[in-house]
Amino acid sequence: MPDADPTPVVTVFLRHRGEVLLLRRSDEVDSYPGRWGAVAGHVEDGDPAASALREVEEETGLRGADVHPRRQGSAFTVEDDDHGAHWRVHPFLFDVDSRSIQTNWETEAVEWASPTVLLRRDTVPDLWTSYRRVAPSILGLTNDTTHGSAYLSIRALEVLRDRAGMLAHSEAATIEDARGRLIGTAHRLLDARPSMAALANRLHRAMHASLPELPPDAVETNAHEAIQNALAADAAAAETAATQLSGTHVLTLSRSGTVLSALQAADPSPTVSVAVSAPGDEGVAVAERLTEAGLDVTLLPDAAVARRLQGGSVDAVLVGADTVQPLGAVVNKAGTYGAALAAHRADVPVYAACAVDKIAVDDGVSDESAADRAVYDGSRDVEVWAPRFDTTPAALVTGGLLTDRGRLAADAIDTVAEELTELRAWT
Repeated sequence: MPDADPTPVVTVFLRHRGEVLLLRRSDEVDSYPGRWGAVAGHVEDGDPAASALREVEEETGLRGADVHPRRQGSAFTVEDDDHGAHWRVHPFLFDVDSRSIQTNWETEAVEWASPTVLLRRDTVPDLWTSYRRVAPSILGLTNDTTHGSAYLSIRALEVLRDRAGMLAHSEAATIEDARGRLIGTAHRLLDARPSMAALANRLHRAMHASLPELPPDAVETNAHEAIQNALAADAAAAETAATQLSGTHVLTLSRSGTVLSALQAADPSPTVSVAVSAPGDEGVAVAERLTEAGLDVTLLPDAAVARRLQGGSVDAVLVGADTVQPLGAVVNKAGTYGAALAAHRADVPVYAACAVDKIAVDDGVSDESAADRAVYDGSRDVEVWAPRFDTTPAALVTGGLLTDRGRLAADAIDTVAEELTELRAWT
């Protein structure tokens, strides 16, 4: 082992649409020319996070506003005796909105690909270990209270894809052993967020496509394809909503990626009223994003939603959906039911925008409650009931579902649920 302290470095994975940016190092670099890596560089001033952002800008041209930090993994040491190198690696994962990059002299080739290709490439030392330190995990899915079901369904598919890729690459795993491990992983993912129909349906679709043997290489391929198909479905649902609500005054709440995309894409742009959505206040970020996009936006407290609808200026209520039950009831952030009741009283149509993958095959929904301290952080023994979701009956979703298959009325939803039930055959 080298006597000197390890050299601190960063390895940064940029992710877009479920794929990461891979860079093949040029012959001009001092270390590992010709090998594949991610954005990487030395830690300066003892600050790995700042160094990660600096290296991203130097090697890709992307600035801080272009990237969204997702995870900093625990550092680890790499001993490369062949090259007399001793590294202390600090891994990072950033999401980016675009694949438009400008590489510098350090890179001779670029590729956006599934991270599992690292298992089959000549890479810098322990690049797969770096990725695993920041990759999506079952525990991360379980504990995530920020993102919606569409986002988390993509992360779940990434977990399944990565696990299948590792098993496909393993020489020790028999097909029977690999099948058992994949089935176990899929069930743990399903148990992580049992109320999210999109996560369940998309996992079931990837597994069903790999029948009858469920070989790991097929699951890896099908999970990666399922990611691309899911993203396309979410985009198509947003397009349906954008067309339906362009040029109107829309009231929304919570934080739905599909709704946000629809409002940004609508032409002419709608006027938007956004409820804060306590206790998580997700509506604040929505209002900021829409304002940055140039829309006319008003942020209002949840208690003012009914008054806003009563005022007569709102043309439609548009919400996302964590789950749509088979008969059309919409499970979404708490407050949706109250907004729908107020909209019904004001004769304002209510729409839910989502891909059909969010349609559940049964009515079971867990009641995930917010942390008590988000509502009351005082010293008294006050009982708190703070459900994160409520269920809006189909009769109040008067505009119907705006989906990747167009606008669906309630009587068409049960048919889709039957179709989705068939995907569960692998279990």
